[in-house]
Amino acid sequence: MLETKKGFWSGKVIALIVAAIVILALLIIAPLTTAEISGTAWALLPPIIAIGLALITKEVFSSLFIGILSGAILAARWSPAKIVDVTVKTGLISAVSDTAGVFIFLIELGVLVALVNKAGGSKAFGDWAEKHIKTRVGAAIATFILGVLIFIDDYFNCLTVGSVMRPVTDKHKISRSKLAYLIDATAAPICMIAPISSWAAAVSQYAADGQGFSLFVAAIPMNFYSILTLVFVLGITLMKFDFGPMKKHEENAVNGDLFSGKQIKQEAETPNGKGKILDLVLPIVVLIVVSVIALLYVGDFFTADSEYYLDFIGAFGNTDATVGLPWAGLIALLFTIIYMALRKVVTFKESMDSIPKGFIAMVPAILILTFATALKNITNGDLAAAVFVKNMMSSFPETLAKFLPAVIFLVACVLAFATGTSWGTFGILIPIVIAMFPEEADPLRVVGISACLAGAVCGDHCSPISDTTIMSSAGAECEHLNHVSTQLPYAIFVAAVSFVCFIIAGFVPVWYVMLPLSIAIMVGTLFITKYVILKKAK
Repeated sequence: MLETKKGFWSGKVIALIVAAIVILALLIIAPLTTAEISGTAWALLPPIIAIGLALITKEVFSSLFIGILSGAILAARWSPAKIVDVTVKTGLISAVSDTAGVFIFLIELGVLVALVNKAGGSKAFGDWAEKHIKTRVGAAIATFILGVLIFIDDYFNCLTVGSVMRPVTDKHKISRSKLAYLIDATAAPICMIAPISSWAAAVSQYAADGQGFSLFVAAIPMNFYSILTLVFVLGITLMKFDFGPMKKHEENAVNGDLFSGKQIKQEAETPNGKGKILDLVLPIVVLIVVSVIALLYVGDFFTADSEYYLDFIGAFGNTDATVGLPWAGLIALLFTIIYMALRKVVTFKESMDSIPKGFIAMVPAILILTFATALKNITNGDLAAAVFVKNMMSSFPETLAKFLPAVIFLVACVLAFATGTSWGTFGILIPIVIAMFPEEADPLRVVGISACLAGAVCGDHCSPISDTTIMSSAGAECEHLNHVSTQLPYAIFVAAVSFVCFIIAGFVPVWYVMLPLSIAIMVGTLFITKYVILKKAK
């Protein structure tokens, strides 16, 4: 009876929220024309609705769809036929088209994981880890190190680290929420400070005259959020403390509930007793090697008549991860099927049975990614959120220029949080930041780019509609909103320290001063936080 009543009140709350949003839209927005809404603060209303509903109701699919629908209503001005057209064509169909390569890669990895599990590779690695990794700290550090080593692409990072480390962290009673955070904290942040990555390539294309890559490298030492996230992870792991919702999830895990009551139902595989660690390691190594080759190939590294020929960095700057990674995934999958058959641990029929199983495992991530991308397309397309941000940034007083890096960081955070995309955020902001600091010799130019990139990663980290956040949940097989709610306080903590560092950097734009200072501030803040938590616990 209690559960029924609780469910009833939850449904009632959702209905009231939706009704209030619709009434508010009718009363406030109805008199406005499309031109009066496009490029204004109203453009950010749909993602705010989606994120707000997701956090309140703990239900992500309906929340995202309501956000898409509200964006279509704003773009279509209440015309029923146009609302349907914007929702389906501009939103959902475009989203599937934009992310088709990611979908294929997700499915390939899902199948690869199913094959490795069936062969007994994951169990063999878990047995090895049980003997060699003795503590929860050791399991967390091992997850962190693997995440740092896979720096090529965040999608690849999320799903690979998750599939490899789940048996290890489960064995040492680390919650799936904590595993999802460890994955997320070493996905986008490490890619954003790795010169050879799909993220470096993405940043490079947004600056004119070949300045993109040099700006990216120059910005690395003062990309405070990315660097301090890594420091934060090591700090809370070695200091053995958690706070916020994560603390409760970790306590539940120690008591045997790894999912805090929200387990994702997965069809259990019966592993082959002949499995070896090589059955796990070899497919992953092949996937990594082929991924690098595929990204270089797509970037014209091997094309003799290309301007990028024999230019390793140039090829990464010209590549497309949504093409290269599916290409690599297919080759790695074919290799694994043949290898498993030759090893006689998985039959050809069992390999084919793994294909639908891998697809089914990735369906929740694919659906969320589709809805999140559709929302982004409507917000950035029909409603021109980028225009609003550009106008807001250009009106900043020149007399307060030294505070601009901190302001850029905040704006990037908000934009990435609302749209769920870090790439889209720095794509919008990098040209604006370069225009604000036109002199190449201006030290604030690099600090501004660092703030832009750091804020994009931070907002992406916090957002429940971010693709990286979604895939971190998928990689850890963690309920998505559990991951969002536990990660948010940690991301805000690092963001607050980063904001202070960007204020200081506006006055002291010297990386070899700011980098050690920022790390010292983070470590000191962690010690103070642990002291306060222990004092409250007494």
